[in-house]
Amino acid sequence: MLGNDDWWRDAVVYQVYPRSFADADGDGTGDLKGVRERLGYLAGLGVDAIWLSPFYTSPMADGGYDVADYRDVDPMFGSLADFDALVAEAHDRGVRVIVDLVPNHSSDRHPWFQAGLRDRYVFRDRPNDWESIFGGPAWTQVEDGQWYLHLFAPEQPDLNWDNPEVRAEFRDILRFWLDRGVDGFRVDVAHGMVKAEGLPDVGPKEGRQAEMLGDERVPYFDQDGVHDIYREWRPILDSYPGGRMAVAEAWVSSPERLARYVGPDELHQAFNFEFMMADFHAKSFRTVIEKSLAEAELVGAPTTWVLSNHDKPRHVTRHGGLARARAATLLMLALPGSAYLYNGEELGLPEVLDLPDELRQDPAFRRTGESRDGCRVPVPWTSAPGCGWNDPWLPIPESWTSLSAEAQEHDPGSTLNLYRAALRLRKEHPALGGGTLRWLEAPKDVLAIERDPGLVVVLNTGEEPIAPVVPGTVLLASGPLAADGSIPPDTAVWIQR
Repeated sequence: MLGNDDWWRDAVVYQVYPRSFADADGDGTGDLKGVRERLGYLAGLGVDAIWLSPFYTSPMADGGYDVADYRDVDPMFGSLADFDALVAEAHDRGVRVIVDLVPNHSSDRHPWFQAGLRDRYVFRDRPNDWESIFGGPAWTQVEDGQWYLHLFAPEQPDLNWDNPEVRAEFRDILRFWLDRGVDGFRVDVAHGMVKAEGLPDVGPKEGRQAEMLGDERVPYFDQDGVHDIYREWRPILDSYPGGRMAVAEAWVSSPERLARYVGPDELHQAFNFEFMMADFHAKSFRTVIEKSLAEAELVGAPTTWVLSNHDKPRHVTRHGGLARARAATLLMLALPGSAYLYNGEELGLPEVLDLPDELRQDPAFRRTGESRDGCRVPVPWTSAPGCGWNDPWLPIPESWTSLSAEAQEHDPGSTLNLYRAALRLRKEHPALGGGTLRWLEAPKDVLAIERDPGLVVVLNTGEEPIAPVVPGTVLLASGPLAADGSIPPDTAVWIQR
């Protein structure tokens, strides 16, 4: 039915944040039935797979990344039967399903923590100087005076991966979801789990300790022992038919370190966050692209390209407007490897910056003032008030009625239809997807890339219009071209030689 075990090498994967994607029962929270109802939309968009952010049983202290039961669906999202129906219909439509796996920590409501099975978590008699990613100390004291580690929220105790029972449990969790037909896993905090022996202090530091990767790795991330875990997981993935895969969320200090997560005996892919954080400038993009492709060559695996996700501001806002976001999208979709989209980016949604403080739910906001809620506002489906949602869990800006899927459906110049056209060409054109690229000479502040056979991508990040660089037929442009065919600022084009 789906075929092609190497599908992930050049796939376009669409991240669904279930709470914010589509609400089938009208309670203001997205659910699995809502995702299933929109599978026709996703298949029509042209994606190869969807990645579901956590939908497991959870008290939602961190948006579902605090898992209380790794083998069940939280009632707010539906049931296991809803999940099974979603997978079956997605496969019928030719769309694969990737689920999130959260192995660094559980919820403090997990049965292990509730039962006091401390050997399955990281406890000690006194805290060290480690800090939480969400700000403040990474340790919380319990009634008998001991302290437990939580690199994220206090409600997310870190699991002890030195315990063989923890390792065995997650091997079984992998099999549970693979048996239900999932096509892969996105591994949350894939550089975590293993901590340096003895839990040594970090010592003197500048700025937030959690941001210290650089050349000196912190003792709680990117430890060599994490690779033993993935070498245990890979045979499990390989034992199932159909090209089951795993992609790492790994924030590490160098391309060489990131490359270690990917290979025939570990994971299949690792997210390329440097591309997501690049500036909208030809030099910045080129530097990251060259570095990323060199990194991929180290292990003979394709790289991934990401512009937005559930943790970072949407790229419409980050890059300085819709025109730049559309141009960056055409660049991304023309690069060799796979691309990961975030729900709503195909509508050109900006970051919501003015959410009332009392409505924000990101646990990091309470500790640091930083919030990821602005990129998690529900997706607007209709042009009516509420955009197809009844009292959504985060308020949808009134201005989004003009950005709704309904409003953009029949507008040939809409961002939604730009994505559809780009994804259709990506499937049809032999130059797109996997393969290599060649840099062409171009004016300052301009990127020009050739993909064989015969497709040239030009991105103008400068302040003046430029000639098309090469002669040919324009297949797709991120915005209107000038009457003489020149490419305006903040515009990308695909040209067939």
